[in-house]
Amino acid sequence: MQLNNNVAEFILLGLTQDPIRKKVVFVTFLLLYLGTLLGNMLIIITIKTSPALGSPVYFFVFHLSLSDTCFSTCIAPRMIADVLLKNATISFNECMTQVFTSHFFGCLEIFILVLMAVDCYVANCKALHYRTMMSHQVCGVLVAVAWVGSIVHSSAKVFLALSLPFCGPNVIDPYFCDLKPLLKLACTDTYVTNLLLVSNSGAICTVSSVMLMSSYIVVLHYLRNHNTEGRKKALSTCASHIIMAILFFGPCIFMYTRPATTFSKDKMIAVFYTIGTPLFNPLIYILRNAEVKNAIKMLWSKKLISDDKR
Repeated sequence: MQLNNNVAEFILLGLTQDPIRKKVVFVTFLLLYLGTLLGNMLIIITIKTSPALGSPVYFFVFHLSLSDTCFSTCIAPRMIADVLLKNATISFNECMTQVFTSHFFGCLEIFILVLMAVDCYVANCKALHYRTMMSHQVCGVLVAVAWVGSIVHSSAKVFLALSLPFCGPNVIDPYFCDLKPLLKLACTDTYVTNLLLVSNSGAICTVSSVMLMSSYIVVLHYLRNHNTEGRKKALSTCASHIIMAILFFGPCIFMYTRPATTFSKDKMIAVFYTIGTPLFNPLIYILRNAEVKNAIKMLWSKKLISDDKR
Protein backbone atom coordinates (compact mmCIF):
# COMPACT_ATOMS: atom_id res chain seq x y z
CA MET A 1 0.00 0.00 0.00
CA GLN A 2 2.84 2.37 0.73
CA LEU A 3 3.98 2.05 -2.93
CA ASN A 4 1.14 4.42 -3.92
CA ASN A 5 2.70 7.21 -1.83
CA ASN A 6 4.96 9.95 -3.14
CA VAL A 7 5.48 11.34 0.36
CA ALA A 8 8.55 10.10 2.25
CA GLU A 9 8.19 12.50 5.18
CA PHE A 10 5.77 14.96 6.75
CA ILE A 11 6.40 18.50 8.00
CA LEU A 12 5.08 19.20 11.50
CA LEU A 13 3.99 22.82 12.00
CA GLY A 14 4.01 22.50 15.79
CA LEU A 15 2.34 24.82 18.26
CA THR A 16 3.95 28.07 17.12
CA GLN A 17 6.42 29.50 14.63
CA ASP A 18 7.43 32.48 16.77
CA PRO A 19 11.06 32.10 18.03
CA ILE A 20 10.36 33.59 21.47
CA ARG A 21 7.22 31.52 21.98
CA LYS A 22 9.14 28.44 20.89
CA LYS A 23 11.54 28.93 23.81
CA VAL A 24 8.61 29.31 26.22
CA VAL A 25 6.97 26.17 24.79
CA PHE A 26 10.24 24.23 25.08
CA VAL A 27 10.79 25.09 28.76
CA THR A 28 7.11 24.69 29.71
CA PHE A 29 6.56 21.32 28.10
CA LEU A 30 9.93 19.98 29.18
CA LEU A 31 8.96 20.69 32.79
CA LEU A 32 5.48 19.20 32.26
CA TYR A 33 6.94 16.05 30.74
CA LEU A 34 9.51 15.65 33.51
CA GLY A 35 6.70 16.14 36.03
CA THR A 36 4.67 13.45 34.25
CA LEU A 37 7.59 11.00 34.40
CA LEU A 38 8.33 11.80 38.05
CA GLY A 39 4.70 11.54 39.20
CA ASN A 40 3.86 8.35 37.36
CA MET A 41 7.15 6.62 38.16
CA LEU A 42 6.63 7.51 41.83
CA ILE A 43 3.24 5.78 41.76
CA ILE A 44 4.60 2.77 39.84
CA ILE A 45 7.51 2.26 42.26
CA THR A 46 5.31 2.84 45.32
CA ILE A 47 2.69 0.30 44.24
CA LYS A 48 5.33 -2.25 43.28
CA THR A 49 7.22 -1.98 46.59
CA SER A 50 4.38 -1.39 49.08
CA PRO A 51 2.56 -4.48 50.48
CA ALA A 52 -0.25 -2.17 51.66
CA LEU A 53 -1.15 -1.35 48.06
CA GLY A 54 -1.84 -4.91 46.95
CA SER A 55 -5.58 -4.54 46.28
CA PRO A 56 -6.96 -4.77 42.72
CA VAL A 57 -7.61 -1.02 42.47
CA TYR A 58 -3.88 -0.31 42.83
CA PHE A 59 -3.08 -3.05 40.35
CA PHE A 60 -5.17 -1.07 37.85
CA VAL A 61 -3.65 2.24 38.97
CA PHE A 62 -0.20 0.73 38.30
CA HIS A 63 -1.18 -0.05 34.71
CA LEU A 64 -2.86 3.36 34.37
CA SER A 65 0.35 5.12 35.38
CA LEU A 66 2.32 2.85 33.06
CA SER A 67 0.04 3.69 30.12
CA ASP A 68 0.17 7.41 31.03
CA THR A 69 3.97 7.34 31.01
CA CYS A 70 4.17 5.53 27.66
CA PHE A 71 1.37 7.62 26.09
CA SER A 72 3.12 10.86 26.98
CA THR A 73 6.50 9.48 25.88
CA CYS A 74 5.09 8.63 22.44
CA ILE A 75 4.46 12.32 21.78
CA ALA A 76 6.10 14.73 24.23
CA PRO A 77 9.87 14.12 23.73
CA ARG A 78 9.70 14.52 19.97
CA MET A 79 7.45 17.56 20.25
CA ILE A 80 9.86 19.18 22.74
CA ALA A 81 12.85 18.47 20.50
CA ASP A 82 11.03 19.68 17.37
CA VAL A 83 10.41 23.07 18.98
CA LEU A 84 14.14 23.78 18.69
CA LEU A 85 14.17 23.03 14.97
CA LYS A 86 13.39 25.53 12.26
CA ASN A 87 11.68 22.88 10.13
CA ALA A 88 10.48 19.82 12.03
CA THR A 89 9.94 16.72 9.91
CA ILE A 90 8.95 13.13 10.58
CA SER A 91 9.45 10.21 8.21
CA PHE A 92 6.52 8.21 6.91
CA ASN A 93 7.49 5.12 8.93
CA GLU A 94 8.04 7.15 12.10
CA CYS A 95 4.66 8.78 11.57
CA MET A 96 2.94 5.38 11.30
CA THR A 97 4.78 4.23 14.43
CA GLN A 98 3.54 7.27 16.33
CA VAL A 99 -0.02 6.63 15.15
CA PHE A 100 0.21 3.04 16.43
CA THR A 101 1.84 3.77 19.80
CA SER A 102 -0.27 6.82 20.68
CA HIS A 103 -3.53 5.01 19.91
CA PHE A 104 -2.34 1.85 21.62
CA PHE A 105 -1.54 3.50 24.94
CA GLY A 106 -4.47 5.92 24.67
CA CYS A 107 -6.88 3.01 24.13
CA LEU A 108 -5.20 1.05 26.93
CA GLU A 109 -5.83 3.97 29.29
CA ILE A 110 -9.52 3.98 28.33
CA PHE A 111 -9.84 0.26 29.05
CA ILE A 112 -7.97 0.58 32.36
CA LEU A 113 -10.30 3.41 33.45
CA VAL A 114 -13.28 1.18 32.64
CA LEU A 115 -11.74 -1.67 34.66
CA MET A 116 -11.25 0.72 37.59
CA ALA A 117 -14.94 1.61 37.37
CA VAL A 118 -15.85 -2.10 37.38
CA ASP A 119 -13.62 -2.65 40.41
CA CYS A 120 -15.26 0.28 42.21
CA TYR A 121 -18.72 -1.11 41.42
CA VAL A 122 -17.90 -4.63 42.64
CA ALA A 123 -16.14 -3.31 45.79
CA ASN A 124 -19.15 -1.25 46.84
CA CYS A 125 -22.17 -3.07 45.41
CA LYS A 126 -20.97 -6.71 45.56
CA ALA A 127 -18.70 -6.50 48.58
CA LEU A 128 -19.37 -10.08 49.77
CA HIS A 129 -18.17 -11.49 46.44
CA TYR A 130 -15.37 -8.97 45.86
CA ARG A 131 -12.41 -11.28 46.54
CA THR A 132 -13.79 -13.93 44.23
CA MET A 133 -14.90 -11.63 41.42
CA MET A 134 -11.77 -9.46 41.52
CA SER A 135 -9.08 -11.98 42.38
CA HIS A 136 -5.50 -11.46 41.19
CA GLN A 137 -6.05 -14.01 38.43
CA VAL A 138 -9.22 -12.28 37.21
CA CYS A 139 -7.55 -8.86 37.28
CA GLY A 140 -4.57 -10.22 35.35
CA VAL A 141 -6.86 -11.65 32.67
CA LEU A 142 -8.83 -8.38 32.43
CA VAL A 143 -5.66 -6.33 31.95
CA ALA A 144 -4.37 -8.83 29.38
CA VAL A 145 -7.64 -8.46 27.45
CA ALA A 146 -7.23 -4.67 27.64
CA TRP A 147 -3.73 -4.95 26.13
CA VAL A 148 -4.93 -7.23 23.33
CA GLY A 149 -7.91 -4.96 22.61
CA SER A 150 -5.59 -1.95 22.42
CA ILE A 151 -3.34 -3.76 19.94
CA VAL A 152 -6.34 -4.56 17.74
CA HIS A 153 -7.56 -0.96 17.92
CA SER A 154 -4.20 0.63 17.10
CA SER A 155 -3.50 -1.91 14.35
CA ALA A 156 -6.80 -0.92 12.71
CA LYS A 157 -5.69 2.72 12.86
CA VAL A 158 -2.39 1.97 11.14
CA PHE A 159 -4.16 -0.13 8.50
CA LEU A 160 -6.47 2.81 7.72
CA ALA A 161 -3.47 5.17 7.51
CA LEU A 162 -1.53 2.83 5.24
CA SER A 163 -4.53 2.48 2.93
CA LEU A 164 -4.41 6.22 2.18
CA PRO A 165 -2.40 7.45 -0.83
CA PHE A 166 -0.29 10.57 -0.17
CA CYS A 167 0.99 12.63 -3.09
CA GLY A 168 1.36 16.06 -1.46
CA PRO A 169 1.03 18.41 0.32
CA ASN A 170 2.80 16.90 3.32
CA VAL A 171 2.30 19.53 6.05
CA ILE A 172 0.63 18.31 9.27
CA ASP A 173 -0.84 21.16 11.27
CA PRO A 174 -0.68 19.56 14.76
CA TYR A 175 2.60 18.68 16.48
CA PHE A 176 2.24 14.89 16.14
CA CYS A 177 0.97 12.30 13.67
CA ASP A 178 -2.64 11.22 14.00
CA LEU A 179 -5.10 9.70 11.57
CA LYS A 180 -7.44 12.69 11.47
CA PRO A 181 -4.86 15.23 10.13
CA LEU A 182 -3.54 12.55 7.77
CA LEU A 183 -7.02 12.28 6.22
CA LYS A 184 -6.70 15.90 5.04
CA LEU A 185 -3.47 15.09 3.17
CA ALA A 186 -4.73 11.99 1.37
CA CYS A 187 -5.13 12.16 -2.41
CA THR A 188 -8.48 10.41 -2.38
CA ASP A 189 -11.98 10.66 -1.02
CA THR A 190 -11.73 9.97 2.72
CA TYR A 191 -15.44 9.95 3.57
CA VAL A 192 -15.57 6.19 4.24
CA THR A 193 -12.25 6.24 6.13
CA ASN A 194 -13.52 9.07 8.32
CA LEU A 195 -16.68 7.09 9.08
CA LEU A 196 -14.53 4.13 10.07
CA LEU A 197 -12.43 6.42 12.29
CA VAL A 198 -15.47 7.84 14.04
CA SER A 199 -17.08 4.40 14.41
CA ASN A 200 -13.84 3.01 15.85
CA SER A 201 -12.32 5.64 18.15
CA GLY A 202 -15.57 7.55 18.61
CA ALA A 203 -17.48 4.44 19.59
CA ILE A 204 -14.78 3.30 22.02
CA CYS A 205 -14.67 6.73 23.72
CA THR A 206 -18.44 7.19 23.86
CA VAL A 207 -19.44 3.66 24.89
CA SER A 208 -16.65 3.45 27.47
CA SER A 209 -17.53 6.82 28.99
CA VAL A 210 -21.23 5.88 29.19
CA MET A 211 -20.38 2.54 30.85
CA LEU A 212 -17.99 4.24 33.23
CA MET A 213 -20.31 7.05 34.31
CA SER A 214 -23.26 4.64 34.62
CA SER A 215 -21.30 2.42 36.98
CA TYR A 216 -20.34 5.37 39.16
CA ILE A 217 -23.93 6.61 39.26
CA VAL A 218 -25.01 3.17 40.50
CA VAL A 219 -22.19 3.19 43.08
CA LEU A 220 -23.08 6.67 44.34
CA HIS A 221 -26.74 5.65 44.63
CA TYR A 222 -25.76 2.49 46.53
CA LEU A 223 -23.50 4.42 48.92
CA ARG A 224 -26.50 6.10 50.49
CA ASN A 225 -26.96 2.98 52.64
CA HIS A 226 -23.36 2.90 53.91
CA ASN A 227 -22.24 4.27 57.26
CA THR A 228 -20.60 7.69 57.33
CA GLU A 229 -16.99 6.50 57.50
CA GLY A 230 -17.40 3.87 54.77
CA ARG A 231 -19.30 6.29 52.55
CA LYS A 232 -16.62 8.97 52.97
CA LYS A 233 -13.80 6.59 51.97
CA ALA A 234 -15.72 5.20 49.00
CA LEU A 235 -16.72 8.68 47.82
CA SER A 236 -13.09 9.83 47.95
CA THR A 237 -12.00 6.90 45.74
CA CYS A 238 -14.91 7.36 43.33
CA ALA A 239 -14.25 11.10 43.10
CA SER A 240 -10.63 10.47 42.04
CA HIS A 241 -11.78 8.01 39.37
CA ILE A 242 -14.50 10.33 38.08
CA ILE A 243 -12.12 13.30 37.83
CA MET A 244 -9.58 11.21 35.88
CA ALA A 245 -12.32 9.93 33.57
CA ILE A 246 -13.66 13.42 32.83
CA LEU A 247 -10.18 14.79 32.12
CA PHE A 248 -9.47 12.03 29.61
CA PHE A 249 -12.84 11.24 28.04
CA GLY A 250 -13.92 14.86 27.53
CA PRO A 251 -11.14 15.77 25.04
CA CYS A 252 -11.19 12.26 23.56
CA ILE A 253 -14.89 12.46 22.69
CA PHE A 254 -14.47 15.97 21.29
CA MET A 255 -11.60 14.91 19.02
CA TYR A 256 -12.85 11.55 17.73
CA THR A 257 -16.65 11.68 17.56
CA ARG A 258 -16.96 14.43 14.95
CA PRO A 259 -16.18 14.68 11.22
CA ALA A 260 -12.70 15.57 9.97
CA THR A 261 -13.15 19.29 10.46
CA THR A 262 -10.72 21.70 12.10
CA PHE A 263 -11.51 24.01 15.01
CA SER A 264 -9.34 26.73 16.51
CA LYS A 265 -9.29 24.92 19.87
CA ASP A 266 -8.05 21.60 18.47
CA LYS A 267 -4.38 22.18 19.29
CA MET A 268 -5.12 23.31 22.84
CA ILE A 269 -7.33 20.27 23.46
CA ALA A 270 -4.74 17.96 21.91
CA VAL A 271 -2.11 19.41 24.26
CA PHE A 272 -4.45 18.87 27.20
CA TYR A 273 -5.07 15.17 26.65
CA THR A 274 -1.58 14.25 25.37
CA ILE A 275 0.49 16.29 27.86
CA GLY A 276 -1.85 17.49 30.60
CA THR A 277 -3.88 14.39 31.43
CA PRO A 278 -0.87 12.07 31.99
CA LEU A 279 0.43 14.71 34.44
CA PHE A 280 -2.86 15.27 36.26
CA ASN A 281 -3.63 11.60 36.89
CA PRO A 282 -0.75 10.97 39.36
CA LEU A 283 -1.33 14.35 41.02
CA ILE A 284 -5.00 13.54 41.57
CA TYR A 285 -4.22 10.12 42.97
CA ILE A 286 -1.39 11.29 45.22
CA LEU A 287 -3.23 14.32 46.59
CA ARG A 288 -6.62 12.63 47.12
CA ASN A 289 -5.59 9.16 48.27
CA ALA A 290 -4.40 8.78 51.86
CA GLU A 291 -3.17 5.19 51.35
CA VAL A 292 -0.91 6.23 48.48
CA LYS A 293 0.46 9.19 50.44
CA ASN A 294 1.18 7.00 53.46
CA ALA A 295 2.88 4.39 51.26
CA ILE A 296 5.07 7.08 49.68
CA LYS A 297 6.03 8.38 53.13
CA MET A 298 6.95 4.87 54.27
CA LEU A 299 8.94 4.31 51.08
CA TRP A 300 10.95 7.48 51.62
CA SER A 301 11.45 6.78 55.33
CA LYS A 302 12.85 3.32 54.49
CA LYS A 303 15.15 4.88 51.91
CA LEU A 304 16.41 7.46 54.40
CA ILE A 305 17.02 4.78 57.02
CA SER A 306 18.96 2.61 54.54
CA ASP A 307 21.01 5.66 53.49
CA ASP A 308 21.82 6.46 57.13
CA LYS A 309 23.02 2.90 57.74
CA ARG A 310 25.46 3.23 54.88
